[in-house]
Amino acid sequence: MVTEDLAEIAAADLPFEELKGATVLVTGAAGMLASALVESLLYLNEIRSLDIQVLGLVRSERRAEERFTHYRGRSDLRLVEHDVSEPFIPPGPVHQIFHAASHASPHFFGTDPVGTLSPNVFGTRHLLELARARGAGFVFVSSGEIYGTVSADRVPMAETDYGFVDPIQVRSCYAESKRMGETLCVAWAAQHGVSAKIVRPFHTYGPGLSLEDGRVFADFVANVVRGEDLVLKSDGRAIRAYCYLADAVRGFLTVMLKGAKAEAYNVGNPHAQVSVAELAERLVALFPELHLRVLRSEAPRAAGYLESPIPSNAPRTEKLEALGWRPKHSIESGFSRTVLSFR
Repeated sequence: MVTEDLAEIAAADLPFEELKGATVLVTGAAGMLASALVESLLYLNEIRSLDIQVLGLVRSERRAEERFTHYRGRSDLRLVEHDVSEPFIPPGPVHQIFHAASHASPHFFGTDPVGTLSPNVFGTRHLLELARARGAGFVFVSSGEIYGTVSADRVPMAETDYGFVDPIQVRSCYAESKRMGETLCVAWAAQHGVSAKIVRPFHTYGPGLSLEDGRVFADFVANVVRGEDLVLKSDGRAIRAYCYLADAVRGFLTVMLKGAKAEAYNVGNPHAQVSVAELAERLVALFPELHLRVLRSEAPRAAGYLESPIPSNAPRTEKLEALGWRPKHSIESGFSRTVLSFR
């Protein structure tokens, strides 16, 4: 399953030759989004002999080695345990930086707000300085949450649409720090000429998704994998757009190789926009042999989990599509592949 996804990514009509011989620094390299990018770069080495060197910064080297156990012994991957909120001096040249280190689960927004915002603000600042010193390209992984609560007539959102985020709510540690990370990118581009680009992923899922992530779509995948009924802990009316991981990684690489400096690009699937309740029903329908049901529960979520106040969150993607990108996977295709990757 993963190899098929990597082949799909590598088949994209992108100027991958521009990465030949490059060192790509990836932060948060063991996370779902970043690790998929790492694997894609290593796969390009295998099929195109690009000699890309990947330097992955991780919170835990032990856990990262477990994630990349199939790549042990490879000379084109080096993992370094480092707190990205502190300055990092790489041992050699760096040509591209992909900054994805950040908590993404709302569980951490309540239990570790400082640890949530620090990589997006302090880490981004240090890495932009590194990009400035080494003349490296820079891609900041922001989030669709930066739009906040947008009026219904402006959903789905283009990159110029913005809504309300209350800065004194603890949960805003994520959205506000992503906003500041974006502003830092634009400032370093304007004042220091850093080729900083921004991607705004929406709800992204696929092989490698943590079943303990805490977000509702991850809970649903975990339920199906374990053969359990799906449990709605809300009214299920919140609307989200769900993007399969391989589609998202193609989007990230498209921005890295073809995007404009100091510009932001939505990376999501506007054709996979459904309510939480509908997502549950469609996942149950995907696996009729399991005889699963969708149940409702009044039980609260785990301590520290802060629910989003945003009723509807979905992207317009014309800006990214103008660079040649299109999502390929429907909800049925993507979630089927995700569940099957755990079997």
